[in-house]
Amino acid sequence: MMETAPAAPRPKINWLDIVWLLFLLGLAVLPPVHEYHKQLTLVAIGIVQLMERRMVAKWPTRGRNYAVLLKILLATMLINHTGDELSINSSYYPIYYLPVVTAAMYYGPWATILWTALASACYSSYLYPALQEYDLTAESAELLALRILFFFMAAMIVNRFAVENRRQTKRYQELAEQLADTNRQLQRAQAEARRSERLAALGQMSAGLAHEIRNPLGVIKGSAEMLQQKLQDSNPLAQELAGYISSEVNRLSALVTRFLTFARPLHAEPTLQAIEPLLDHALQSVAGQWRGGTVIVQKEYEKDLPLLPLDENLFEQAFVNLIQNAYEAMGEQGGTLRLQTTRVEQNGRSGVRVRLQDTGPGIPAEQREQIFNPFFTSKPTGVGLGLSIVSKIIDEHGGVIRVESNGGPGASFVVFFPQVTHRAELDHASISSPNT
Repeated sequence: MMETAPAAPRPKINWLDIVWLLFLLGLAVLPPVHEYHKQLTLVAIGIVQLMERRMVAKWPTRGRNYAVLLKILLATMLINHTGDELSINSSYYPIYYLPVVTAAMYYGPWATILWTALASACYSSYLYPALQEYDLTAESAELLALRILFFFMAAMIVNRFAVENRRQTKRYQELAEQLADTNRQLQRAQAEARRSERLAALGQMSAGLAHEIRNPLGVIKGSAEMLQQKLQDSNPLAQELAGYISSEVNRLSALVTRFLTFARPLHAEPTLQAIEPLLDHALQSVAGQWRGGTVIVQKEYEKDLPLLPLDENLFEQAFVNLIQNAYEAMGEQGGTLRLQTTRVEQNGRSGVRVRLQDTGPGIPAEQREQIFNPFFTSKPTGVGLGLSIVSKIIDEHGGVIRVESNGGPGASFVVFFPQVTHRAELDHASISSPNT
């Protein structure tokens, strides 16, 4: 079944256009009424006025030129058909205010002066046939100069207000963009604050549960080992089951250890360090243990980056986790891992931005706000604590981590480390350069 095409929107007529048409209608009923050239010219002026907005919308530069030029030509034609004996004496000469004001609204001061000069020249061109029959008196010259000066005066007054209006509009647009950017940053900060609160609450709960679970696990493991020793070869099936119990207890114990690691408060001991060697060490740690497809590492380190207050062990733990995730995302097919460092200003703080970008399948948009939450994972065997711990480590350094879309395949993690954190300022006495 064929779909019905949506109806095209009806063209909207501005009420000012109706006012313009009424003015032109008023000119049409004034003498000379039976001069059909005059009436046709007024109709043409009305059509140009109605089509002007569409012309400018379709051709932003040429449309403005066409609108002003057409109005000058039509104004000149109207003058030609409304003078009794001499066109220069036509009482319709104020029609030139129409192209002059139009130019003043669209252009800057110098362009407005040039368009006004062209309109004045077109009006003054009717002086030549008049001089063929009459002499130009001083009074007539003064009257002509007065009319032309009023053209320029009207053009500059309107242009002044138009330029100021454009300046104010641009200022409001910039302010709106700044407010929108500030609002986005505020929403991001609120989301990070909520995540930190959730991490703290879940950390306390996990610590309590882990301690309560660890004691029974120790009893179960000890009992299974004693049972396995006593059974020895007397009951192979029971001995095998006891071995299963012991191995599963070990797995649960490792899981409880991860819970405790997540719940344990971090106590970073930062020292001023260069970030590049730490990143290289994390890359080497993951690459040395990787058994999947070939991964090409592209390092783009900006030169002369500042030293940052970093805890070497925690930093390596966080980035080993991020790099390991990137390797696992690319899997057996391999791919490219791009690591970039840049000096940036973020939220009024100077620091270094680290961008880790892989060519894996990427992270779905609906998961990007959840991947740092505890126990959220897309891996079949994961428990969802790795990125939560990474987030805690970055928070402890006063930094920010977020995931961005690459506009294609792959995921991009962006981490910002400030040069000086609040914690570093409080513990300034304990922060020293590795070289001291």
